[in-house]
Amino acid sequence: MHSLQRPKKITIVGSDGRLYGFLCKPKDDLRKDARLMEFNSMINQLLAADAHTQRRGLRIRTYAVVPLNEECGLIEWVGPTTGIRHVLLRLYKQHGVAVSTARVKAILDADGAAPEERFVRELLPLFPPVLHAWFRQAFPDPPRWLASRTAFARSAAVMSMVGHVLGLGDRHCENILLDERSGAVVHVDFNCLFDKGMTLEKPEKVPFRLTHNMVDAMGATGYEGAFRRACELTLRLLRDHRDALMSVLESFLHDPLVEWSRRATRSASRAAKDLPSSQPNEQASRCLASISRKLQGIIQGMSPLSVEGQVDELIAEATDPKRLFSMYIGWAAYM
Repeated sequence: MHSLQRPKKITIVGSDGRLYGFLCKPKDDLRKDARLMEFNSMINQLLAADAHTQRRGLRIRTYAVVPLNEECGLIEWVGPTTGIRHVLLRLYKQHGVAVSTARVKAILDADGAAPEERFVRELLPLFPPVLHAWFRQAFPDPPRWLASRTAFARSAAVMSMVGHVLGLGDRHCENILLDERSGAVVHVDFNCLFDKGMTLEKPEKVPFRLTHNMVDAMGATGYEGAFRRACELTLRLLRDHRDALMSVLESFLHDPLVEWSRRATRSASRAAKDLPSSQPNEQASRCLASISRKLQGIIQGMSPLSVEGQVDELIAEATDPKRLFSMYIGWAAYM
């Protein structure tokens, strides 16, 4: 495939005669992804056991991850799906919108008005919201169109809350897929965990992806309808089961297989294994403390917020033009 690490797609014929697709990913440690899939499966069990979330069909789309060693592994091919970036570029081409990356970079780097004003007045008009058109094209039957749009909002809400609690970053348009059968979102690539996005050269200051195209796909009510309600239900569930979730996450603290530093070398990994097992990982401890604060409704040193107040604050941060303007250009906050 054509991405940076040149992964390969393979197809295996199962003993039942069916074909199973896998992505062979080199130069990437998938052990953290595998552990997170286990964590997401636990959250799915909690969502299925709660009457309110079960009635709305709230769940996380999971897939199999098989680490082979420290640097490669197999990922179940999730399909039929298509990346949001691919969908948006095709729709913009249909609408005659062609804006070069150089022009976007010039706007982001130019001096002048306040960042939020430049984002709203100069950048967003170049990329009008078009994601709603994909749902109309993919689901022309009115009942299916409404169901797909609702599935999109609810699935986006669940992963937004779980992603916020876990500090999941790198939510650019190629790491969020659209299920072509239901319209739900499917997140992939969970390497940027535990607020690692805040340590990048250009820190990721938004808790999750809620750009104007995402809001556009949610219909006339935007994020005030099914999205906000699903966020509140999911976050309340996570907070109600805080002790159980923290006990699972604490296993990361003592797991010698999980590298907390993305840039850790193999020699550093070996050195870490030589340390006494009782010595705590300070970085892991800080991350777990941050997760605990989020599950108590504490954001950026504020007093503990109610579930509704926490969701409101997170949505405000995710849609803040000033924060979106400061994002790395490849994250495409303008799409």
